[in-house]
Parts: sequence; C-alpha cells; structure tokens
Amino acid sequence: MPQLPSNPFFTSRSDRVELARQRYFEEGQMPSGVISDAVFQSWARCQRLHTDPHGKVEFQPVTASRAHLALQKNRPLHEAWLAELPRLEATLKSTSCAAMLTDATGVLIGSTCAGRSHEQLMPIATRIGVNLSEEAVGTTAPGVVARSGQPVCVMGSEHYFDSVKAMQCAAAPIRDMHGRMVGVLDISSEAMAFAFDAAAVVGIFAGAIENRLLIAQSADHLVIRIQVSESMLDSPNTGLLGVDTHGMLAWHNGVASRLVGLPASTDVHEQHRADVVLGLGLSELLDLTLSDPAPVRLPNGLLVWARVDLQARDGHRDLVAASPRTIIANHDLLTEDVPSRAVPSTADGAESIVAAEESSEDTERMSERTVDASLRESDRDLIFRALDECNGNVSKAARKLKVSRGLIYRRMGSDQGVSS
Repeated sequence: MPQLPSNPFFTSRSDRVELARQRYFEEGQMPSGVISDAVFQSWARCQRLHTDPHGKVEFQPVTASRAHLALQKNRPLHEAWLAELPRLEATLKSTSCAAMLTDATGVLIGSTCAGRSHEQLMPIATRIGVNLSEEAVGTTAPGVVARSGQPVCVMGSEHYFDSVKAMQCAAAPIRDMHGRMVGVLDISSEAMAFAFDAAAVVGIFAGAIENRLLIAQSADHLVIRIQVSESMLDSPNTGLLGVDTHGMLAWHNGVASRLVGLPASTDVHEQHRADVVLGLGLSELLDLTLSDPAPVRLPNGLLVWARVDLQARDGHRDLVAASPRTIIANHDLLTEDVPSRAVPSTADGAESIVAAEESSEDTERMSERTVDASLRESDRDLIFRALDECNGNVSKAARKLKVSRGLIYRRMGSDQGVSS
C-alpha cells in the first residue's frame, strides 16, 4: 500500500490551482471547485486554439494600420482614459502594478507601465497595439473579459500558457451608452502577488472611465446623477441616467440600475419613461438643472440625492432655472414625512405624461415656463452669441441652445435683423 505524503493537503490556493492545472492538461480531470467557470471556459477555448499550454507566448502588436484604426475608432474611450489617467497613476504609483486599456477586441490602446527592474513580460505586453486577446496570448484577464464581457481575475497558474504564470491580472469591461462593451481596463502585476483587492480597484476605475464616456456621448440628453449620499454624486460610484427630449430613459449605468430597481439584464432597446423610473417627468427634471443637488423620492420608495445636468453642445449647461415649487418640494422631503412620489398628483401626473408622449416642440414649450425672470439678462448675451454664430438664423440658434424659437423671440423683444 503506497504511503501518503506527510502533508497530503496543499495549504495555498496557488498550489491547489497548479495541481488542478496539471491534472486537467495532463490527465483530463476537471478542475471543478478550484478555478472559476470563466477561467475554465477560457482554458477550453484556448485548447482548441493553441493546443499546447507549454508553448511560448509572443506578445506581438497588430499591424500599424489596425492599431491606428483601434485608436481612431475608440477616440472617446481613449479621451476618457486620459482624463482619469493622473488619478489612476497616482493610485498605483507605489504598488507593483500597471494598468492597461484595450479596445473591445483586446488590442492595447493605453498603459501605465513604468518598466520596473524585475519585469520581463510587462515592458513587452504593455506596448500600444499589442494583441491581448485569447486568440493571441491565451487566457489572460483582459482576453477573458474581451470575450465574455464580465469582470474577472486570472492569477498565476490560471493563465493558459506556462510562460505567463508569473502574471497576476484583474480586469473589468467598459460599456458605452448603447450598452455595448467598447473596452477593457486591466490591472496587472508581474512576479508579485496583489497586496490589495485588485478586482475592486479595477472595477472603480473602469466605472469612472465608463461614466466619463457616457457623459461625453450625451450631448442630446439630460444627465441625471443619483446616489443615497450627496457626497457621492461626483464619485465613480454615482448612478448615471440619460433622458432624451421625449422624457424617455436613453441609457443608464450599472449603479443607477441597482438604485432605481431596473434589472441588470434590461434590454438596452427597451423603452422606459423617466417619470416611471424616477418619479419625475421631463419638466420636473428640467426644473432641477440649475438647483443644487436635491433629495428625490424614487417610485421604489428609496430617497436619493439627485443632480441634473443639461448637456449643451456649445458647453453651456445653465439654460433652465429651477422653479420655486420644485425647490420647496425637495426641501419638504427632508423636513416632513411626505407621501412617496411613486404616484404623482393628478396635475403633475398629467404634466409628466404630456412631457413623455407629446412632440419635442410641446416639450420645449413646457420647459420655457420654467425659465425664471432672473436669468433673462444673462440669457440675452448667450442668445446674441448663438445668433451671431448662426448668421442671425433663429431656427439654427434655437437648435444650438436647445430651446424654442418662441423663447428667443421673447428674449429679443423688439430687436430686428434676424431671420427665421
């Protein structure tokens, strides 16, 4: 009878993964309960693609034309990455880690590699244009996310190729306003284990980049920020929603979907009315564009803080004033036990329905009624500049400012010399 070793149990996870890896690739035993399903599925795909896990990995860039196309096609994503890069670099500066940004196919379009003395793979793998997909380098965190669209960690021996086992990787997807995965953010360390929760950190920064991208893509939407704490409205953990000119929800990020109660798997093409999801119609949201963050009772009963930004193409945000009734109602939410706003009053409910279902011209007329007299003088200069840029054409100026022609005529008063 064979004698058992003195210590038949492996005490570290890396040892258990290494044993599971050996038994799977050499004996065909399933690594159940040792590695995640995402990594196992990647191993299975890579076996069909590469056959031999003992082969050498070549971190090669794609062609120059494809690398250039990846940067051009993903310019908004790359700009969001650059805006977040100083904070990301400061966060990782004293760690053993580098960050990498790929497009949706796994082609590298940004990195923070510092070229540390102990690194051999990182200086090669973090070159712009390197292909980090499963097809090129086997199982890695950015490759698995590019294939699955789900966040994942790939540690040590979980990598498909033996020559990459020195790497520790955590990656998360980045999505655009249409819900499509457009990029992957990865944090990796070579020859040194993570000394922090890399999955949490990469998730935070992927969310921050995604939020910047969503806002940049929303020139035609009201952007609503919501969170249970006012101090979190400008953090990567803020909930973001975009509302179009018909009062319909155009997009939302993951945080917002969890706060308002939308399923995580909601079809991006499924239409939701803002007044149903938020308890606020388009006119009420417009009321909030110039106010400070205000408390809002969601239809699900949750009290959140909300701030509404009007994204204007010319960079001007403050075109609509908050009406006194909205500010007073929001203040009452914090000072009195008021009924939930899930079922609005008859008048407000009718107004919300009209805002959601009538034409955009009717919606513009509704928003005009919320403009305060106190803004008339400041708006006048803005309108004159828009008219100058549009050669006096009121229709073009109205579209540029996202207001109705009637509002411009009323601001102009008896002035002459403009065309319609």
